[in-house]
Amino acid sequence: MNFYRRREFVRLAGMAGAWLQQPQGFRQDAGQRPPNIIFIMADDLGYGDLGCYGQTKIRTPHIDALAAEGLRFTDAYSGCTVCAPSRSVLMTGLHMGHTSVRCNPGGVPLLPGDVTVGEVLKRARYATGCFGKWALGPIGTAGVPWKHGFDEFFGYLHQVHAHSYYPEFLYTNDREYPLKGNTEGKRITYSHDVIANRTLDFIRRRRKEPFFCYVPFTIPHRELLVPEDSLAEYKGRFPEDVPVAERQYYGDQPAPRATLAAMITRMDRDVGRIVVLLKELNLDRDTLLFFTSDNGSPEPAHGNEFFASNGPLRGHKRNFYEGGIRIPAIARWPGRIRAGTVSRMPWYFCDVLPTVAELARLRPPNGLDGISIVPELLGAKAAGREQARHQFMYWELPVFESGRFREEIPRQAVRMGQWKAVRPEPGGRLELYNLEDDIGETRDLAAERPRVMARIEEYLRTARTEPRPQELHKWPDRQQVVVGGACERPSL
Repeated sequence: MNFYRRREFVRLAGMAGAWLQQPQGFRQDAGQRPPNIIFIMADDLGYGDLGCYGQTKIRTPHIDALAAEGLRFTDAYSGCTVCAPSRSVLMTGLHMGHTSVRCNPGGVPLLPGDVTVGEVLKRARYATGCFGKWALGPIGTAGVPWKHGFDEFFGYLHQVHAHSYYPEFLYTNDREYPLKGNTEGKRITYSHDVIANRTLDFIRRRRKEPFFCYVPFTIPHRELLVPEDSLAEYKGRFPEDVPVAERQYYGDQPAPRATLAAMITRMDRDVGRIVVLLKELNLDRDTLLFFTSDNGSPEPAHGNEFFASNGPLRGHKRNFYEGGIRIPAIARWPGRIRAGTVSRMPWYFCDVLPTVAELARLRPPNGLDGISIVPELLGAKAAGREQARHQFMYWELPVFESGRFREEIPRQAVRMGQWKAVRPEPGGRLELYNLEDDIGETRDLAAERPRVMARIEEYLRTARTEPRPQELHKWPDRQQVVVGGACERPSL
């Protein structure tokens, strides 16, 4: 029996008796409904792009307030170093050695048997909505969100579609939703604003029942565009004589640094609008709100070096040094999460599904790679047990070419306590870093720590299964993005 059929058998067997059983430890008060859960995820936001993580040039007051009022994680990690695989890990609770979507060309769908966060929470009678960039199955596939537990979807299904902030349409479930004025290359309706407004509308309409609101914003993923009312704040504040390599990427954008900063501040504004609405509806103390990013910021040629977007971390999106996978992560739940706290516990995206399952009074499906982090969020006393920790955390990204994976050891990373192993090139050797005193991964200790390396290499022998064939669906040419005055398919 191959891995995917075996996983489906285990999943169905576990559902038969465990879905509606309350997990050990965490308890709600009698008669209290489980919390609303809002999970906001930026796209390509770096570890250092927020004020609460050390940013000094970009204003993010509302997200900084989340950290002041809640819990800020220093050692949180994404599911992968690029978009779609990272979201697959988030939705399925399976790390990159097991999750379904393990490449990033766009248009690869989840499998029909994949159990997502949305499906788990639907079984606890949550209203579920997704607003933003899905990237786990385009229209006409088995991976669309309404086939994976989401009552409502609004936004981009295909990640290449999401490279435009002024597309002709978005999707509302399986129907095209025209954006006013965005025809023949005109830029009238900014997609982020419509997505933010639909998010607020969902919260208002679903306020009388427990809800899960997944908000994968597209900001600050490039293309680099923002309305003038946001850009005005930053115009003229930064030198815009950017290197030639950046100009080639930004095309005709005359103020790329000001635009990037303005995009992040505009997203911050809408995070603040969500918090204000929760207070207006008297839902603030009934709602757990997460904020994070899907991976690290792109390489310096994309302009993030000026802002130190990845802070003290080495690397960037598309590689497995810390700058590619360590992310900002904040959790806020007034009255339940102590304000102004900082956690240094390592966790990653496959932990989200078991965490929300516990909060919804469910046991998660069997066979997950993630663990619940409820004790770390609420404190061991409130959770009724000590926090479990990962012995190993795992990432990979196989090379996908011409519709198939290369048959080789993929790029990989493993975290084991303070130790981090990285295989930066397919089939290459492993490097080893001690993150406790070398967060910038500057000193390779692989030759000096043979016992540590032996443990990691033993783990790697069983950490993964071969990826299943990836069903690739290309985005149609009619929605290609205009970059630098020329119509082209931008990099992911």
